[in-house]
Amino acid sequence: MTRLLIKNARIVMLDRVLENGALLVDGNKIADIFPAEQAATVTADTQVDAHGAWAIPGLIDTHIHGFGGFGPEQGTPEALLNMSLALAKQGVCAFCPTLYATHPTKLTQLLRTLVPAIGQEKGARILGFHLEGPFISPAKPGAMKPQDIVTPDVQIMQALYEAAQGHITAITLAPELENIAPIVQFCLQHHIIPQAGHTDATYDEFCRGIDMGIKHVTHAFNAMRPFNHREPGAAGGVLMRTDVSCEFIGDGVHVHPQIISFLRRVKSEDKLVLITDALTPTAQPNGPFIANGDRVVFEGGVWRRKSDKVITGSALTLPKGIKNLVTWGYSMGQAVRCATANPAALLQLKNRGQIARGFQADILLLNKDFAPEKLLIGGNIKNIID
Repeated sequence: MTRLLIKNARIVMLDRVLENGALLVDGNKIADIFPAEQAATVTADTQVDAHGAWAIPGLIDTHIHGFGGFGPEQGTPEALLNMSLALAKQGVCAFCPTLYATHPTKLTQLLRTLVPAIGQEKGARILGFHLEGPFISPAKPGAMKPQDIVTPDVQIMQALYEAAQGHITAITLAPELENIAPIVQFCLQHHIIPQAGHTDATYDEFCRGIDMGIKHVTHAFNAMRPFNHREPGAAGGVLMRTDVSCEFIGDGVHVHPQIISFLRRVKSEDKLVLITDALTPTAQPNGPFIANGDRVVFEGGVWRRKSDKVITGSALTLPKGIKNLVTWGYSMGQAVRCATANPAALLQLKNRGQIARGFQADILLLNKDFAPEKLLIGGNIKNIID
């Protein structure tokens, strides 16, 4: 097997940062981690000098609609494969293509069309689909279209699962909806993560959802009943239930930076997942810019629907999100964990998401400006700077 040595790196591990370190990749696994001065004694087929860059796990985005002008809404495997390549250039080693709520018939057909892309990626790996709906609250649609929101029906869920050939990692749903319990149970039985989101749940309704098996929250504070001192709502549940994890959009617009900083103080480190919620036109050089069938414009740091200026999603990248978290008071280790180890644990990916012996060699080098320099996916080195 090919042995690769990365030296002179600031290696971010789960429990510490090795400021001047080296790591050895043997095949597709991380074989060893040691101080840089020991690198001269190691034999390797290839050597990479990191020149002081951060060495962190490859990034994992569990909620992303598209990137670089490519996304699942375009309805072709080629669109997903191009999205995979574009994301690898941003240091992403794995992602969950996120599908908007749409009529179940259209959604099942879309899933059937997209499934052949899985396993054909040359960039970031497709972990499975995240369905953002269709069992969400009409009172909290966000950018979803009212006609695409449907009442919970386990037969619809079964059809979606079969259309995806089992490749559904998560589904966003509103826990307060009548007959949502059978959907949650179906998810738990089929290793799908039921996520509370686009919800008008009261605090009590939110807690009942958590108790029935919902353990994760979609883009915390966005498209959910807000916190109030007399009715904590779903947002209060996010803050107060220690047994629920949450994803958040780290662009500083969807959620105020001080709230994101506050999350770190009220939730344990392993319960926070940084996402982009990026839309298809993110990093697309020229318009027209389309997301979920609507013309969108980039204003105020986010994508907005051109017709009514409703926020439809972000233009964030995960490296920029990590930089933001560090700016807002997170340590480098905490920030990196939110985009690597925590999503890996949420998705139950064994031996992924950490720089540790025996773990898969998904390794990203970030320079001092948090720009990606090189990415290894499973030990296969890729130069991601043109």
